[in-house]
Amino acid sequence: MAVPRFRRPAMLDMEEAEQIEGDIDPADRGLIAHETAAALVSQARASQDPELTARLVRLVDEEGIDTVAMMWSKAGSHTLPGALWRIYMLREWVKFDAPSVARSYHHGVEAANVRHAIAGVEDPPGPKEVKALADSVLSGVFSGDLAVALERAGAFCRVVATGAAYEASSDDGHNDKRAHQTSLRAAQLLRTGEELERCAGMWREDRLD
Repeated sequence: MAVPRFRRPAMLDMEEAEQIEGDIDPADRGLIAHETAAALVSQARASQDPELTARLVRLVDEEGIDTVAMMWSKAGSHTLPGALWRIYMLREWVKFDAPSVARSYHHGVEAANVRHAIAGVEDPPGPKEVKALADSVLSGVFSGDLAVALERAGAFCRVVATGAAYEASSDDGHNDKRAHQTSLRAAQLLRTGEELERCAGMWREDRLD
């Protein structure tokens, strides 16, 4: 079965992305997901090669989201491949929808100031700053403290979720369709943030594989 080409996701939509199918035997998919994720992370961290890290950050740019999806989209949310999949998807969403992401992040900062500090987005949080954060987090997966990178990604999701919830509330009664869509996005982002933060704790306990 041919693999559809999803290269420019308009928003972070895990459920839609997980429908991407490949020609890998389902019995082998789990093993491949865990082995490839472990190999990429361990080799990159062992080499400490900035060029390799930069190439891995650009993995989706060069190979396409469908290639990454075939490897990791079916992995459990509290696994290393599942965490990598979510961070790559987060980067893609931020890259192609930076103005709206930055707007939601800005709206969420005041109510989630502690999470803002953990995420580490520069002030004021505009499109350039949120894109830089996405690259920085993914770079940290391969060359820094992986648990910290996961925590930053989780905190970022939570701040954007808070801002999206505020936007949905503002639209309620004026643009109900947009309010509903924004509420769904906020719930999805909150769930993703919680999953990434749990993965951070599991990595520290040597239980994330």
